[in-house]
Amino acid sequence: MQTATELDVLRTAVAELRDGGRALALVPTMGALHEGHLTLVREARRRADRVAVSIFVNPTQFGPNEDLDAYPRQLAEDARMLEAEGVDLLWAPSVAAMYPAGFATSVAVAGVSEGFCGASRPGHFDGVATVVCKLFNQVRPDLALFGEKDWQQLAVIRCMARDLDLLAPRADAIVGVPTVREADGLAMSSRNRYLSAEARARAATLPRAMREAIARIEAGEDVGPTLAALAEALAGAGFAPIDYAELADAESLAPLRSLGPRPARLLVAARIEGTRLIDNMPVSPRPG
Repeated sequence: MQTATELDVLRTAVAELRDGGRALALVPTMGALHEGHLTLVREARRRADRVAVSIFVNPTQFGPNEDLDAYPRQLAEDARMLEAEGVDLLWAPSVAAMYPAGFATSVAVAGVSEGFCGASRPGHFDGVATVVCKLFNQVRPDLALFGEKDWQQLAVIRCMARDLDLLAPRADAIVGVPTVREADGLAMSSRNRYLSAEARARAATLPRAMREAIARIEAGEDVGPTLAALAEALAGAGFAPIDYAELADAESLAPLRSLGPRPARLLVAARIEGTRLIDNMPVSPRPG
């Protein structure tokens, strides 16, 4: 596996990987890799001839009181994991390489970015869209893979690629991979390691309460009271504050007050022991 930390080295490496018309997949990450990331890598290897992974803790998507400084960084360990998975190229730029002096451009995606995490983390998705757009232009992959755990992020990136007519990758080559979960159902996240053993055990209430709410909604119960019961269950487990617990259209992310014929998602964000956890699950549309 080759590691590039400067753009000129990256471009040479990408050209070599693509030589002969070989397909290149990109898995963007912020490092602190776990089985969820490695599942993306394996899916990338299944779909493409060559695989590149980026590791960059992007400062522009963190708010002033968020965990940028505390976010886990373990580049050497991550590199060993990626090499063992057969990754061809690791792109690990510095902040100065990604945002050189005088950098003054931002990508903003309206609509899908404005609710949910966009409402509670102002500017977050501008940072996400900007860095992902840069990564796409730097690596120019044929396809890119993202975890569905960050469902709103996936929607923002697909919208950006469609609206800007990106060709590397095209919007329809941005692949969402189902969330990888721990044995108790909690979505894998680099931030799970922040939790004490007690809080980690209580955090399993999140996916369990979500599955119960989905079963009630799919059975025809009213959405409002069901979401209120979900929030109450989370509060009882020690989650506070609860940023949102909402049913939304799976594509537009427009909030729903009843289940219709289109696919929906249940999206939740809440803090436990100061750590913000997010999750989402599909909700089957109403027949007919």
